[in-house]
Amino acid sequence: MSAGTSRTRTTAVPRTGGLARSRRNEAIGLVVPTLIPILALSVVPLFIGVATAFTDSRLARHHDTQFVGFENFISLGSDVQFWQSFGIGMIWAVTVTVLQVVGGLCLALLLNTDLRFRGITRVLALIPWAMPPVVVAVMWQMIYSPTNGPLNWLIESLGGPADINWLGDFGLALPAVILVGVWVGMPQNTVVLLAGLQQVPGELLEAAAVDGASTWRRFVSVTLPALRPVIFSIASLSFIWNFNSFGIVYVMTEGGPGGRTMLPMLFTYLEAFKTRNTGGAAAMGDVIVLFLVVILVIALWRQFRPERSAR
Repeated sequence: MSAGTSRTRTTAVPRTGGLARSRRNEAIGLVVPTLIPILALSVVPLFIGVATAFTDSRLARHHDTQFVGFENFISLGSDVQFWQSFGIGMIWAVTVTVLQVVGGLCLALLLNTDLRFRGITRVLALIPWAMPPVVVAVMWQMIYSPTNGPLNWLIESLGGPADINWLGDFGLALPAVILVGVWVGMPQNTVVLLAGLQQVPGELLEAAAVDGASTWRRFVSVTLPALRPVIFSIASLSFIWNFNSFGIVYVMTEGGPGGRTMLPMLFTYLEAFKTRNTGGAAAMGDVIVLFLVVILVIALWRQFRPERSAR
């Protein structure tokens, strides 16, 4: 019996090993088709961009590209216009992200109630997110039009000035495009925060209500702490996405007037395709990527660090 049992066990091992290899090969077969586009469209261009930053590459015929080391980065250190665009990008990203999260949270709280036609309201709230950036930019250009835009018409009907140039005024252009950025990105924050709200234990809210806590107190003491990880995650991702913004601002203002809406990605694009200095533009892109990688690392560390033991 022991010999038969031994033979049975020894023949079972290869079958288990074969099944494991089959599953491993199946997993590899499913992952590889996904990795190929990522490598071809993201990783390889990233390495090419990093390498280009160390050359004097230009968009010109018969240009003999030479290795110049850190010359592009040294020149970038004294490029006042780039760092001005970097500062404008920080103002844009921080302001848009904060307003998106706050507005998205307010809308998520509204949609989480027993609202009539709640399903239709949720669909309508997602429309800005579903619209292509170019369509959004053209639509808001029409709204902001100083001659026949509905916004100026409304202001005039209320007794205000009728010829406000929202996208051409030095002081109004950046707030105007910030409003568009908030309008476009708020639905995305709303969806994530609404999902987080639906995970808040109802028993805790009911217990707080029984203890006499007001609606505001229940929100501050129960809902907000439960949402803190979700808020931090969506705020970090929104900041990265907003700092990389390009299409809406490019179509609406092209960085004007006078560079007041010149975001870093837009400045880098103009450096590459208008000035044709692709080596310098690649260096700018490397600086932007390094900055965003630092932000991402901080966000991931903050999200996944071990909880501190209670003192």
